[in-house]
Amino acid sequence: MFTYKLLIFIVAYLLGTLPSAYLAGKIKKIDVRKLGSGNIGATNAYRLLGKKWGIAVLAADAIKGGLAAYLGLVFFGPWGGFAGGMLALLGHTFNPWFGFKPSGKGVASALGVVCVLMPKVMVVGVCVFVVVVAVSRFVSLGSILGAVAVIIMVFVFREELPNIIFALIAGSLIVFRHIGNMKRIINGTEPKFGQKHGQDK
Repeated sequence: MFTYKLLIFIVAYLLGTLPSAYLAGKIKKIDVRKLGSGNIGATNAYRLLGKKWGIAVLAADAIKGGLAAYLGLVFFGPWGGFAGGMLALLGHTFNPWFGFKPSGKGVASALGVVCVLMPKVMVVGVCVFVVVVAVSRFVSLGSILGAVAVIIMVFVFREELPNIIFALIAGSLIVFRHIGNMKRIINGTEPKFGQKHGQDK
């Protein structure tokens, strides 16, 4: 039984480590780690590879997070969903294929996890993200406030404890990974949505 459980969580972690943006860049003969922000996230892919590839990377990252959470949830219940989702998020954010260095910022992967574990919370978080980006044109600000909204809404909707813990950890990690973006927004140097190059959100 232990080996069976371990295998499920290994799969969840490995799903998270799939570097969607990097692989998309290889197809286009562009190393996304060396251009733009250097992050293997959807925003950097969007700026370097174009709209279609950016959307594809966003979808792939969300799917891998959601699938990891789903596997854990189906086989082991709410705490399994938490573990699977968290492993995928950590695998994406600190990718072992790139020396565990901070890579993607985890927004899309966390979105996939939240979609599976708490869809009502996900809807609110996405709405906040869309409104903030539409008004400010800062993807980073939308990501930060969307993460904060998720943290708030898990309490409003009285989610289960595993979901609350995931929201607190994932939301805090996303905010922390965007500290540099917040500083650039304050300094007026943060690129807005639609620019080809700049810092990844």
